[in-house]
This record gives sequence, C-alpha cells and structure tokens, in this order.
Amino acid sequence: MKAEFSEKIIITAAITGGLHGKWANEAIPQQPEEQAQDALDCYNAGASVLHLHVRGEDGQNTPDISRYNKACQLIGEKCPIIRQIGNGIGARLSEDMKVIGATLEQRLNLLNIRPQVEMHTINGGTFEFRTKYGSDIFNNPLPFNEKYVQGCNDQGVGIEVEIYDISHIANIMELVEKGVLRTPVHFSFVLGIQGGAPFSPQNLLYMLDQIPEGSSWQVVAIGKNHVKGSLLSMVMGGNVRTGLEDTIFYKKGELAKSNAQLIERMVMFARSIGREPATVEEAKEMLGLKNEA
Repeated sequence: MKAEFSEKIIITAAITGGLHGKWANEAIPQQPEEQAQDALDCYNAGASVLHLHVRGEDGQNTPDISRYNKACQLIGEKCPIIRQIGNGIGARLSEDMKVIGATLEQRLNLLNIRPQVEMHTINGGTFEFRTKYGSDIFNNPLPFNEKYVQGCNDQGVGIEVEIYDISHIANIMELVEKGVLRTPVHFSFVLGIQGGAPFSPQNLLYMLDQIPEGSSWQVVAIGKNHVKGSLLSMVMGGNVRTGLEDTIFYKKGELAKSNAQLIERMVMFARSIGREPATVEEAKEMLGLKNEA
C-alpha cells in the first residue's frame, strides 16, 4: 500500500445527498438553515469536512446556485468546517418517478458558488448509477473533469476525486500526467453503489495499490456496508465519511437520530484504535488547503 498512514483521521459529514428525503428519515436537513445547524452540530461532534448537496423548497436535489450560496454562507457563519461541494449535484425524481440527473452545464456552474468554498469533488468516470427508484447514466467525461479541475485550480480551492470503479483511477491519473490535477491527490473510494465497485476488502486493497505514493484517501461505504467499510478504512490508515447521505440507519432497523450521532460514532471508533479526529486546521494541512489565520 503506497498511501500515507496518519494517526490523525479526517471525518467528513455527508449530511444531505442521495435521492432520499425526510420521508426516509426525518433528520435529513433539506433547507439551508437546517444544513447550517447540522454543520455546526457535526463540527462540534468531531467532523472537519462537510460534503454538501442542496435541496430546493420541494425537498429535491437542485442545481439552483442561489440555494448553494445561501447554504454555504450560513454554514460559514456558524462554524469553520471545510465546505466541500459534491460535483454531481444529485438526481431528482420526476412526477412519473424517473431518475433525472443534472447536466454538465449545471454542474460546471457550481464553480460560481459565492462565498467561495474550500473544496469541490470530481467523479472519476461515467457509469450507470442504479438505485431502487431506477437508473441514470452518471456522466463524467474526461474533458469535463479537466475543465472543472482547471476551474478549481484558478480559484485556489482543493479537489477530492470520487472513485466508483478501478478504471476511474486510470482516468484520474491521466489528469495528473497532463499536469492538470496536482499531487498529492485526495481519493474517495465509493464502494457499494449499484453500477460501481461492490464493497469488499479485496476491492479496496486493489484500488489502494493503484494510487500514487503520498496520496490521502477515504472510504465511502454505502448502506449495509457503512460501518464495516468505515472501520476497515480506519484500521488501514484511511479517513472516513459518514452521514445521512450514506446511511439513514444507526444500526439495523434503527433510524439514525441525526448526522451528529453518526459523527460521534466514528469518533468513538477512531479513538478506540488510537486515532484522533483531525481538527479543521489539521485537515487543511493534510489536504493541502489554504490555512488562513
């Protein structure tokens, strides 16, 4: 394994994404004011990064930049947590229950969020994103990613690359070799999405063997694999992401009470194996972000 091992662990809170809303778990924050309070609660619980998608008044994912602006402003006023924008925006359900994804133009517009945030994500490749509601082609062509990364570079903000399958690492390395994506690269291995790589220790080990030395990484384990995937990442030296985007349950048959409750559990797990949650300042250093006084 070529990645760095750190006693500090970055815990990311993914508080809203996915297609599910309050009908699945009432604790999911959908409006900017709710998201800002959740950000503060997660920060106080031990999270240093907030992975953000926003919802419209109807509770569905939206590309409306004004909603992003409001949420990011309110979050920044509440706490210093690192705001990380999910580049996929998220799909919507049509009236006839079909899955509709955001366009590349809508996603590129995320670079216009103001106030400027600390991080964005890109997705390593195109694949069929399948859910119980249906499927959609999650379109992530290399030229789009190159343009998005260049926009992040121009603004001086950080980038996390989300990897759903092994080929996505090769795509990302093309951007590194072209000099567009700067090293060290920060990888997020999303395991357990239908259409992407299944969760397994073997898949994670193989992916880790493909990334450059000095990279940082985390596991995003979805649904039933959430706890064991997060624990596997922790003991191997990786970082973790948790939140109601990734699991609506605290344990089988028991809904999570809040995003903060899920963060608190990861803090407990980390400390039980001798790892300490990174502060925002420490996370910025680990991620190569600007750390302004």
